[in-house]
Amino acid sequence: MKELSSRELACIVARIMDNKLAKDIDILNISNISIVADYFVICSATSNVQVRTLFNNIAGIIKKTYGRLPQKEETDAKNRWNLIDYGDVIVHIMHQEERAYYALEKFWSHACKINTEEWMEETQDLKLENI
Repeated sequence: MKELSSRELACIVARIMDNKLAKDIDILNISNISIVADYFVICSATSNVQVRTLFNNIAGIIKKTYGRLPQKEETDAKNRWNLIDYGDVIVHIMHQEERAYYALEKFWSHACKINTEEWMEETQDLKLENI
């Protein structure tokens, strides 16, 4: 299996989110401002069920396709904000109300954001739709 760079993994996660109908997908490059990770990938879901489904789909596809397991996973009982930590990439799947309340993008406003067009173009040849 191909070893993924942090950016590639972040873009692939964003593409999976998009394929699974997540909303407001953002990729923040935090590598120059934090030692926590290189990238945050953040999306909104419209229901608790969608939060859990996105979480399961992302973790499952990344494991099956790239053999990569998370270092840590965090879920809440109500599925309002689930997190997948790959070390270099941290995935935040948030119910849209929690996303608006916590406003991670505002807190990390000094991070460089990868434009949607960029990550869409970088992942256009991947065959993730059928997984």
